[in-house]
Amino acid sequence: MSLSCFTALSSLIIIACPVPTAHEPSHAGEAGSGALEVSFETAKATAGPLGRAVQLTTGKEFVKAGESYISPDGSKVIFQAVPVPPQGQDPDEHYGMYLGDLKHDHGTWTLENIRRISPEGSANTCGWFHPTDSNRVIFASTVTEPGKGEVPGYQRNSKKYRWAYPPRMRIVEARIDGPIPPPITLLEGDEDFYQAECSISPDGRHLLYTSLESGQGDIYIRDLQTGERHLVVGAPGYDGGPFFSPDGQRITYRSDRNKDNLLQIFVGELAFDEHGTMIGLDGEFQLTNNDHVNWAPFWHPDDARLVYATSEAGHDNYEVFEVQAVRGGGVGKPAQYGTGKRRVTQVSGFDGLPAFNPDGSLMIWTSQQGNDGSQLWIAPFDVAVTHGTEAGECPVAH
Repeated sequence: MSLSCFTALSSLIIIACPVPTAHEPSHAGEAGSGALEVSFETAKATAGPLGRAVQLTTGKEFVKAGESYISPDGSKVIFQAVPVPPQGQDPDEHYGMYLGDLKHDHGTWTLENIRRISPEGSANTCGWFHPTDSNRVIFASTVTEPGKGEVPGYQRNSKKYRWAYPPRMRIVEARIDGPIPPPITLLEGDEDFYQAECSISPDGRHLLYTSLESGQGDIYIRDLQTGERHLVVGAPGYDGGPFFSPDGQRITYRSDRNKDNLLQIFVGELAFDEHGTMIGLDGEFQLTNNDHVNWAPFWHPDDARLVYATSEAGHDNYEVFEVQAVRGGGVGKPAQYGTGKRRVTQVSGFDGLPAFNPDGSLMIWTSQQGNDGSQLWIAPFDVAVTHGTEAGECPVAH
């Protein structure tokens, strides 16, 4: 689960990996393909690795859209969104899960053939493409309409943002190579408590997810070949938002283990048994150690850095930052965790939930920069651009 963005104009309840609420009123219409809108502010202000940004979804289609991931072949995007309702009707209370085709033509990008893949009325979040089968996706869903009166989880003192933990939120799987069938529960027998924030290891063998089985957020890994399940991060407080590194040897996640309503970014080195099952962590490294909310970490495909969202520029202006996460390479090549921090996005309003295409040349993220509510944006990402690098924070190893 990611953490919701604070806005001074509205309060919202977010299911699991949330996206800031749109500031604009709903418009009548139906979901379709995203119109192209280039942000002059982004082109003018970008001093880091991002190129010219393009808006993929708009307020004509969605009241809000966010948490998007690009397929392993680079051709599709999975994301959660609330569609614009017919005129006179209220928008859905919960996010649906959507799929779109990512097209590139004449130097720009569009999101076409957008279709809903989750059941109507259900609450959904945390979509992910299967890494070895392009026709399968997973996401977290209540499958049917969530129960009323769900107790909110995280709340800051101002109560401007919060999320809920539906007990019936479970990890499901769906095929996308034809008419979308009803999703099936991936972890049978584990449906009695909230499970979400799911992803699959690059080789397709292990499922990584967050569970409230213990009453707090803990991170588990299940071997999909053997059925073995292991607790990998169970620190006090909520641990969540985990992703495998590109080589499948590490995970990144965020933690509220200090219980101070602030989140910090961590990387854990995975431990394996003799059969190749992931059984826990060999070591843990803290990449941020500050008085800000840091969340939604995501690996760059080069396996040497990650991006994340932070309140460092203000709770009304979350921005995407990059930080180094380089493994040690033996004598003379020590690990570099938490160094080389730099700001990636440079525009007003919320920017967060970043992710990359397979070769790392594009970053997709959720942004409010277009004065169109929270929508999906995409831009070229150049790791060779180093302008704007800030002094790195001192890494904290455990």
